[in-house]
Amino acid sequence: MAPKTKFTKEQIIDAAFDIASSEGFAGITIRSVAAKLGSSIAPIYVNFKDTEELLEAVIEKTLMISKQILQEQQSGDPFKDIGMASLLFAKKYSVLFLELINSKHPLLKQQHSSGGFLIEHMRSDPIFSRLSDEQLELILLKMKLFHTGISVMAASNQLPDAFEDEAQLAALLNSTAIDLIVAAHVQNEKTIEQLIQQYGGPL
Repeated sequence: MAPKTKFTKEQIIDAAFDIASSEGFAGITIRSVAAKLGSSIAPIYVNFKDTEELLEAVIEKTLMISKQILQEQQSGDPFKDIGMASLLFAKKYSVLFLELINSKHPLLKQQHSSGGFLIEHMRSDPIFSRLSDEQLELILLKMKLFHTGISVMAASNQLPDAFEDEAQLAALLNSTAIDLIVAAHVQNEKTIEQLIQQYGGPL
């Protein structure tokens, strides 16, 4: 007879997530999660066949939280929304953010190689409507490079004091957005004046 499950699958994932939030993914073992729950290892094995299956569930939860933070950003500017979501996640879950950047887990490799939902988010802004998928992918790559760099600084507490304020960070993201989008539209023979008028602020 299988042992009685004392904890739900969600409770076990939450406990493993808490461990990963402070120790990284390497901190997740069946015994460490059992200790976190104050339990034997039996309830863990009722829900997960091994540590790898539990780790995958924690990674999926981490990615879900990241996407939820993005969906909560409603500035109307996809570039700024994605940037602010990255920064907010990096500040709240600094260890996990660095794990997402550095881990070579197959689930994360797949996530890094797929920017489909981000492209779709960018398409919600009319300013991107006349850009090709190739142009959007290039903008997204440049955006990721910038966001990753500034988010790593945030996760490592290396941001200058002037940029600890969210308003200052939003202004920096907006300025960078203008630079990248203007460059793409100039290639499409759009006028710089049109873009500055829509986005506001100097280049």
